[in-house]
Amino acid sequence: MAVETTYPNYQPLRSRWVPRVPEHWSLLRAKNFLREIDDRSKTGEETLLSMRMQRGLVPHNDVSVKRIAPENLIGYKKAQPDELVLNRMQAGNAMFFRNRQSGLVSPDYAVFRLLRDDNPEYLGHLFRSWPMRGLFRSESKGLGTGTSGFLRLYSDRFASLVIPLPPRPEQDDIVAYLRVQDAHIARFIKTKRDLIKLLTEQKLRIIDHAVTRGLDASVALKPSGIEWLGEVPEHWELQRLKFLASNVTNQTTTKANDESYLALEHVESWTGVARPLDGEVEFASTVKRFVTDDVLFGKLRPYLAKVTRAVRAGVCVSEFLVLRSRKQLVLPAYLEQLLRCKRVIDLINSSTAGAKMPRADWTFIGNARLPIPPVNEQQDILSFIALETKDLDETIQRANDEIALIREYRDRLIADVVTGQVDVRGWQPGPDDVVDDAALAALGDDQEDVTEEEDGDGED
Repeated sequence: MAVETTYPNYQPLRSRWVPRVPEHWSLLRAKNFLREIDDRSKTGEETLLSMRMQRGLVPHNDVSVKRIAPENLIGYKKAQPDELVLNRMQAGNAMFFRNRQSGLVSPDYAVFRLLRDDNPEYLGHLFRSWPMRGLFRSESKGLGTGTSGFLRLYSDRFASLVIPLPPRPEQDDIVAYLRVQDAHIARFIKTKRDLIKLLTEQKLRIIDHAVTRGLDASVALKPSGIEWLGEVPEHWELQRLKFLASNVTNQTTTKANDESYLALEHVESWTGVARPLDGEVEFASTVKRFVTDDVLFGKLRPYLAKVTRAVRAGVCVSEFLVLRSRKQLVLPAYLEQLLRCKRVIDLINSSTAGAKMPRADWTFIGNARLPIPPVNEQQDILSFIALETKDLDETIQRANDEIALIREYRDRLIADVVTGQVDVRGWQPGPDDVVDDAALAALGDDQEDVTEEEDGDGED
């Protein structure tokens, strides 16, 4: 259980982010307990590390499909275990982590070595807490001009910031306390995710039956001649996907302000829910254009079922197929449901190459034969799916909302503890306060998937 005890005495600070801290805590400028290190790789042979919002610094090859040759990593910064790494352009978005393994990071990142006997895990929590994020944002300065400029926390500004620090024993107490709270929160999140998985499976069964057998149980069936499909309604047609939809490959290097930007990590698995980025977006490679009602199919790791229908025009990464349905044959909404049907996903996934980053090929996908009812029946099936899955969708949404709320609670708890608004010195773990390192993985974002973006100082 979380504690609610405050310290007996506080000292005021002239800061709107942290107005007070315990009286006995030190107030040190960052340069007095951290030293920036600029040790560059001469060979590029070390492990490249990428920074991810929920996971921190992880091997680049675990989270990106883009392979970078060692010669292109010469001049990258070295980072050692227990050093701190800051993404200067994302300081206000909690991109400031304790490093746990030796490796290389972007030359534009800042690497800091501890000058005192501070707990690096405590500092990692502190620098990602919302009060520190607010402070970092207020101290970041613009880079570039006009609307295309970015905010950057420059090293001299960070070095001069006054940071409240408890004595080392209290830092250790705070880290131990937060680990236990994280364990409880991780178990809660896992329970909710297990529920979501169960409900999603129920929903997929409804959709699978509807798009492969239709709604009339008395209708005559015929053998499809397709192993994965079996029998289908006698009046349905079997069509190759390439005759139902065109594979649009209109590429560009620009995005209009009123267009959205969609990467794989912006689409939820199995639901089609998309959260694209709007406004100014930087991307390193060419992207594909799409229009309203195009169906986007994620061909990288297709078992994730990243399939969504565009609600407005935009651009997307090349790991999406952009499929434009021939509406006289198949409705865009129906094509979306059909391509997200589990049996179709399993079929496409069976064709993939690559062990770690399997990728489907349009030649195979386009030649896949799919069961297609008449257009009026497609509309009836869509209405049926919407009605039958409505309660499931609402329950899934409630579970997702509860996960979001517990994350907000965790964010507030960490901020209160690491800035001394809550005193955990007298806290002792109880019999239920068990920390399972494997279970803590549930704190990660299960929608934070492999990307094809370079891990630079732009968005992550």
